[in-house]
Amino acid sequence: MAELRISTEDPTRSKHLGRSSPLGCAACANRRPGWFCSLGSAVLADLELATSTISLPGQASLFIEGEEARCLYLICSGYLKLTAGRPEDRHMIVRVAGPGSMLGLYAVLSHGVYEVSAESLTPAQLRPVERERFQSFLRNHKEAQLRTVQCICQEYRFALQDACRIALAETVAARLARLLLELSHQIGEHTESGEYRFPLLLTHEEMASMTCTTRETVTRTLGQFRKDGWISIEDSNVTIHQPIRLQSIL
Repeated sequence: MAELRISTEDPTRSKHLGRSSPLGCAACANRRPGWFCSLGSAVLADLELATSTISLPGQASLFIEGEEARCLYLICSGYLKLTAGRPEDRHMIVRVAGPGSMLGLYAVLSHGVYEVSAESLTPAQLRPVERERFQSFLRNHKEAQLRTVQCICQEYRFALQDACRIALAETVAARLARLLLELSHQIGEHTESGEYRFPLLLTHEEMASMTCTTRETVTRTLGQFRKDGWISIEDSNVTIHQPIRLQSIL
């Protein structure tokens, strides 16, 4: 696995990251309602002046838990996993973040350190915003202040979901069903037919870690969900055909 530690002050960064002129947030096809990048065009234009875009290859480290948070990152495309704990020791996957997510928000606002580590699951494009520039941007835009509060509340909800999945679901099937539903809302899309679709970015072993079970049990349970017609997995994409069925076993 590539180990690319990135800092806004590291002069070797250009060896690992490709910088490009921003395409423009207003024209981006990945903008999602309710996320930070769905701010008004005029506000986004000011944000673009404070940053540029960077490209991160797959399986590369963006930042490490415990590092000083000098910068936050808006994900424009691609997916990253957030983990807590030391990679060489016991650690857990907190969640998968996709387009629209803001990484390091709490750490930057609290002048603290990154509380998790971030690693790309796929090639990704991000917008880094230095701490001081972001705080100045917030002071000038009330709309951005409100959206920042909403994003922090969203992070709280994700953390609560993670705790409930582990502590409240009594069976493996229930924990796995909850994980699939969480992923469908966090990184998926809702189709007109009422189904949910999202990319399968985690291995069965990683899903087992997030549901406190074994890889073999995850494989067997997913197989049962597919046999029952609740989900299908094709071309590395999961489609939830029966979200109500998954919800019913929680």
